[in-house]
Amino acid sequence: MTPRTAARAPRPAERARPKRVSVLGATGSVGGNTLDLLERHAGRYEVEALTANTNVELLASQARKLRARFVAIADPLKWRALKTALSGSGIESAAGGEAVIEAAKREADIVVAAIVGAAGLDPTLAAIESGKAVALANKECLVCAGDLLVERVRAKGGVLLPVDSEHNAIFQVFDFARPESVERIILTASGGPFRDWSVEALARATPAQAVAHPNWSMGAKISVDSATMMNKGLELIEAHHLFGLPEERIEVLIHPQSVVHSLVAYVDGSVLAQLGTPDMRTPIACALAWPDRIPTPSRRLDLAALGSLTFAAPDPARFPALTLAREALVAGGSAPTVLNAANEVAVAAFLEGRIGFLDIAATVERVLAAIPVTRLASLDDVRAADAAARAAAARAIDG
Repeated sequence: MTPRTAARAPRPAERARPKRVSVLGATGSVGGNTLDLLERHAGRYEVEALTANTNVELLASQARKLRARFVAIADPLKWRALKTALSGSGIESAAGGEAVIEAAKREADIVVAAIVGAAGLDPTLAAIESGKAVALANKECLVCAGDLLVERVRAKGGVLLPVDSEHNAIFQVFDFARPESVERIILTASGGPFRDWSVEALARATPAQAVAHPNWSMGAKISVDSATMMNKGLELIEAHHLFGLPEERIEVLIHPQSVVHSLVAYVDGSVLAQLGTPDMRTPIACALAWPDRIPTPSRRLDLAALGSLTFAAPDPARFPALTLAREALVAGGSAPTVLNAANEVAVAAFLEGRIGFLDIAATVERVLAAIPVTRLASLDDVRAADAAARAAAARAIDG
């Protein structure tokens, strides 16, 4: 089963053999946590393919350790170094964007799509077109091309298994057999490192402060998105595509402890939640083992030791990115694609010290206002909207 798309569960005979797994973005945070679980359950899983962007040394080490059949490095200039690092291992290797897509297409039972940003769109679509189960950790894919991807999942009879902790939490407590019984879904957000900062203090925030997330260990880009709450805006758009609910039935709550990962409210007044310690290995394990479960080394939740859990509504003055994401979802068409592309450019500029923290959302707002909303009928349309937004964001920053 996938949100909005029914698919059969694996038969017992299929579960008896090791499940073959490919990991796109193996050297990142989600990829590393995925490989940790695969290594802990070596008899249950085999690694078909691994990919990375530029980190040859780590990719080769991972491939050797987990006996991957195929590895791909996105940077073609790194192929010689990769071949040297894998010399004598018998592991196939290739380089470039097409090699990453080849990795996504290879024979596997499940593909973990963990490439950060819009760069993950083509490989993720390649996995979907092959009819595979896709454990989706790349929220930008659904933000940029949600309608197109969901349509292809349905057409190919595949399955999307959300890996983001919030969407995975909803996945675990959402009644897919009776979606009409769902009143709303509630995404929780830690609020990031700046949840209590004034707007004046935010104007002086540094990249080092922005990436210092209080609860989660994540890459720089995702950490900045958490600090601006753009990540929650992107997740709101992703939730719309995964669970089929309109913007007004998707809420966001600040929950500093990151214990309640998200909630589903039903028409009878019941509210179901998934709880756990903040460890990405829990939602990854849920996706890898679905429809079964596997043990993880995650620290177990002790509610008595916590004592209390707190919640608050997000402050739109401090977190304008969340409002921008809602407006983009309501506008539809190319607006979410433009939102995501402009944000990626702005976050990169902030991390490079070229703009201030508050300039991230301001840049996105300027680009959304400058580019008319268009219909997305194909991936070419998505790419065109993405490119236009990146160019407009670059002009806004340089200007």
